[in-house]
Amino acid sequence: MTAHDSAGSVGTAVRKRRTAGVVGRANAVRTALTAWLGRPLASFHLVLAVFALLTALGLVMVLSASSVISLNTPGSGLYTVFKKQLLYVLVGAVLFWIGLRVPLERIRALSPAALAVSILLLMAVLTPLGTTLNGTQSWFRLGPISFQPVEVCKLALALWGAHVLVLKRNVLHRYRHLLVPVVPVALLMFALVMLQPDLGGTITLGVVLIALLWFAGAPMRLFGVLALGGLAGVALLAVGTDYRLARVLSFLSPDDDIHGSSYQALQAKLALADGGLFGRGLGQGSSKYSYLPNVHNDFIFALIGDELGFLGCGLVLGLFAMLAVVGMRIATRNIDPWIRMVAATLTVWLVAQAAINIGYVVGMLPVTGITLPLISSGGTSIVVTMLVFGILANCARHEPEAVSALRSQGPGRFGKIMKLTAPQPYKPPKKRKPARPTTPPRGTAQRRGAPQAEPRKRTPERQGYPRTGGAALARQKTSRGTPRNSKGGRR
Repeated sequence: MTAHDSAGSVGTAVRKRRTAGVVGRANAVRTALTAWLGRPLASFHLVLAVFALLTALGLVMVLSASSVISLNTPGSGLYTVFKKQLLYVLVGAVLFWIGLRVPLERIRALSPAALAVSILLLMAVLTPLGTTLNGTQSWFRLGPISFQPVEVCKLALALWGAHVLVLKRNVLHRYRHLLVPVVPVALLMFALVMLQPDLGGTITLGVVLIALLWFAGAPMRLFGVLALGGLAGVALLAVGTDYRLARVLSFLSPDDDIHGSSYQALQAKLALADGGLFGRGLGQGSSKYSYLPNVHNDFIFALIGDELGFLGCGLVLGLFAMLAVVGMRIATRNIDPWIRMVAATLTVWLVAQAAINIGYVVGMLPVTGITLPLISSGGTSIVVTMLVFGILANCARHEPEAVSALRSQGPGRFGKIMKLTAPQPYKPPKKRKPARPTTPPRGTAQRRGAPQAEPRKRTPERQGYPRTGGAALARQKTSRGTPRNSKGGRR
């Protein structure tokens, strides 16, 4: 063997050992991850982690984006927008705790009342009580505080729709039970939101309705009809106002008006391109210096790409992908059908809203004005989104293994801090016994077409024949022991 051959064999052995070491470490990581995901409260901890990271990232980016806007706004301080966002986050944290602590049975019982209140709010906002902002009359304003009722309607429709569909799950193969009353109520809400008009709110309400019907097991042809109706509604809203029509036309031909209707979408793409792989650095983005309008609201994802680069955008995408996986994991691991449908619907709502926002920032969809959950600046949106995360975390605590662990080992350190009680195990509803058929009393005439009761069979003694058997013969004997005939005389 030559020196070259011996060196080659040594190199091959070293490469094999390195490959074996990498494979071994990968297997160890996979085993540890599988063991951690198999823990009873893994879903609960993952929801808390995604919630905390998205909230912290949103506060940091709103602080970075709003500093220049606050300076350029007359009569406002340096951190006016950030202070307002921080106040909304504190209110949302309280609602997150309420959604986590209130029993899910009580939330389900309150869902019809919440739906009725939300519809009344949609009607009231169209009256002089509502305020017009950005061309839509969809706000209640009380001093510096504003409230948008369509955000509450999304949650109310998800909770109430799941409640109704679960109650009727045995008859959902019939269209009238599948569609009524969920679809008519949803269409009423669509009509009220379209009168404002609010295109983004209509789209997200449609996402909630489609998710409810999908997880209820509706046939595919029904979704085709709903898709045609949704496209017709979106087209009607798009051509109903000049600025929405300009957005659609700019999406179809973005190079026609780069200084007008296409300016915002073009600046968002430039901000993403300027960020590169690592970004310009936190607080160093140039897009917030009046180059990109509404950078702290609808287009905050562009600022993330400008300052944090491709890695920051990947972090946001990874967090929402983890939310999708965890939400579906919660839905599949629960036993209660209402919890399963609610967890899946809320997950689809949040992830779809994030996908629409990111889609129009990168130029794949026309601009619709939908916020990025927990990251964009906004009052009602972030408060309701934090309540939704609280309900999701509450659903995670109701997994059968989580219920057993919490009832046997106690609430844990986080549960003691949040003052959480152990959830009750799921009890399936008792099946009602079918009522026994009863015959009508004698002398009552039955209705025409009603099923006739089966006539009772006549026994021999009812037909006039004497009874037979030892007991009957003993009763027929006289005191002398002589049997009597059927007429009462001795034989």
